[in-house]
Amino acid sequence: MKVIVICSGGMDSVALAHRIAATHDLHALLSFDYGQRHAKELGYAAACARRLGVPHHVIDIASVGAALSGSALTDDIDVPDGHYAEETMKLTVVPNRNAIMLAIAFGMAAAQKVDAVATAVHGGDHFIYPDCRPDFIDAFQAMEDRALDGYARVQLLTPYVTGSKADIAIDGAKYGTPFGETWSCYKGGDLQCGRCGTCVERREAFHLAGVDDPTPYADPDFWRSAIGEG
Repeated sequence: MKVIVICSGGMDSVALAHRIAATHDLHALLSFDYGQRHAKELGYAAACARRLGVPHHVIDIASVGAALSGSALTDDIDVPDGHYAEETMKLTVVPNRNAIMLAIAFGMAAAQKVDAVATAVHGGDHFIYPDCRPDFIDAFQAMEDRALDGYARVQLLTPYVTGSKADIAIDGAKYGTPFGETWSCYKGGDLQCGRCGTCVERREAFHLAGVDDPTPYADPDFWRSAIGEG
């Protein structure tokens, strides 16, 4: 099966890219510049593509992102610290982001005669991001089956959709993912901050998985208090 992986450069999508490269025919990595407050992670996605020997496509949808205002990921709004379960983390929602990216990816896959698009949505995303949930995935596949009817059949692969981020850490380690060559932090500093929702979730995932976390954080211990352990 020939597959395009949507890759942000974070631990989830890079782990997915390594998984797909080992189990299918990895056709390309696809990233998006949607006007996020920093695009540092795109360099990590490019490095992943070089490592796996596939093309890396970056689609500029910054003008679209500018219309999806109100998120701490796109606007001049402070990125909140803490766990995703906190109400403040709703500031990191970019409305319809995954739906938009997936629609573009499916169009590319159909045009290039690719069998599937893979994305690394996981169970930890369900609480806050509606376009990461299993019912959305099923509905999106049904929509694309109709949108491409008679032209192409493209499958949406979401191997992590019912799993946790800890499961991704375990799976990524299985397929040799170099987690030190991934970027998750929303703040884009010299080091990953260790305090924003995605850093806290990342640090906790490695701990729960029993997998070594090679990531240097500006605040490596904040996650414990964020999840109520310290």
